[in-house]
Amino acid sequence: MNFGRIIVSLLILATLSPAKAKAPTVPSPERKSPFPEIAASVVRIQAAIQDPDYRTPWNAGHVSGGTGSGFIMEIPGLGKRIVTNAHVVSNARFITVTREGVNHPFRAKTEFIGHDCDLAMVAVEDTAFFEGARPLTLGGIPAIESTVSVYGYPLGVERLSVTRGIVSRIDFNLYAHSQVDSHLAIQIDAAINPGNSGGPVIQGGKVVGVAFQGYSGQVAQNVGFMIPTPVIKRFLRDLSKGSYTGYTDFSLAIRPLQSPTARKALGVPVENAGVLVTDVHEIGSAYGFLQKDDVLLGIDGHPIACDGRVDLDGESVDMSEVLERKFEGETIRFDVLRGGRRLSLEFPLRGTSPLRMQSMAYDTAPRYLLHGGLLFQPLDRNLLASMGNGDLRIRRTFNEFATRHLYLTRPEFVVLNRILPDPANADCDGQRTGIVDTINGVPIRSLKDAAAAFAKPTEYDVIVLEGVGLPIVLKRAEVLTANPRIMKNYGIASDHNL
Repeated sequence: MNFGRIIVSLLILATLSPAKAKAPTVPSPERKSPFPEIAASVVRIQAAIQDPDYRTPWNAGHVSGGTGSGFIMEIPGLGKRIVTNAHVVSNARFITVTREGVNHPFRAKTEFIGHDCDLAMVAVEDTAFFEGARPLTLGGIPAIESTVSVYGYPLGVERLSVTRGIVSRIDFNLYAHSQVDSHLAIQIDAAINPGNSGGPVIQGGKVVGVAFQGYSGQVAQNVGFMIPTPVIKRFLRDLSKGSYTGYTDFSLAIRPLQSPTARKALGVPVENAGVLVTDVHEIGSAYGFLQKDDVLLGIDGHPIACDGRVDLDGESVDMSEVLERKFEGETIRFDVLRGGRRLSLEFPLRGTSPLRMQSMAYDTAPRYLLHGGLLFQPLDRNLLASMGNGDLRIRRTFNEFATRHLYLTRPEFVVLNRILPDPANADCDGQRTGIVDTINGVPIRSLKDAAAAFAKPTEYDVIVLEGVGLPIVLKRAEVLTANPRIMKNYGIASDHNL
């Protein structure tokens, strides 16, 4: 949840290492640990990963391997489970786990996963795996300048490794896994290397965080991040109902009011207080309650500073953290300055952010439609990544999907991604990729709209792309004859996945 702020792309390293990488085995450092029982509760996770191919979405995708870390917890109603990062087990087809004192790997499976908070829960098929392991418990938020220890299996090693570091910053940060969600994160100067992902960060014998990402060496040295316990506790509370729902969202855009002149012009009665609402999205919780140009002075009784921060549990954090700890259906209250009047507005939380299209998708097959060799796909971050920098119109539409409220008129943008050469589409030679505007005169607002347009009888299929002068015209009779031939020539099992 980031209140619609623009996210600057950073070189953030997702910490999942190739399984085939064999770094030198290191001595087991738990002998020096003041909490030797922790070593038996830290898990090495090995996964066979199959990432989907958005360029050729009918293919199953490339298979690779990776290793990560995790730790054992006792989950009410479920028993012993392993907590790790979502990116350690995303797109996993086969998972095995081991730990100190266990001589062979045990089969495991992902039970719950939260891609928006980069956390997952893994179950082990044979409960004998947990024998002799003491489940770890959660602690609080470590203080700035305090020391923490990072446990895990970095760089493909098969023995447990421990590094120590100092807590240097507690703030909201972008979570690299989804590439759009921001949550509370704690920065430490301990080395977090590939393979450390999902391992526990320990202080005083308790888990105070989950190691999950770090900057590349070209950006910063020895700077890593951990997911703090408020995020972990919310994840566990969310899935306690038997499924994971995820975070709700205000769907607001705000601007800090750090300029005294701006605060004076808006009539803000409190010194160094308030943020300005610059946009309210129609599908979010705040729509119908908050308005553009409102000044937010407080949230759930916590005064909002002019930089958008509040004091919560003795820490100065982004005001988003108040929302982060709530669930859909719960209420939230704002103290608002509107047109010089002070108001107190309370409303229920519902729905998610319109930015979902802009987040990376995992554990799902790409959607597509093939017609006469023309490949149509819905626009999302996965597709954009497969296309490279390509069509600037497509990239602009993706970037401005929420800020220009494009979702109101078109919930889903359909892209002509590529053309598989065949005599039936020979006249399309030279046509580029682009956003589909209409098919046979029907406005296209989703991939299902495209399928429905092609299902209706017609002599010619006319596809109009945005910003392209000439339409693509296919003879329907030739397309129907060509479809089986194209699928055979290109090894395609199905012409659609809607």
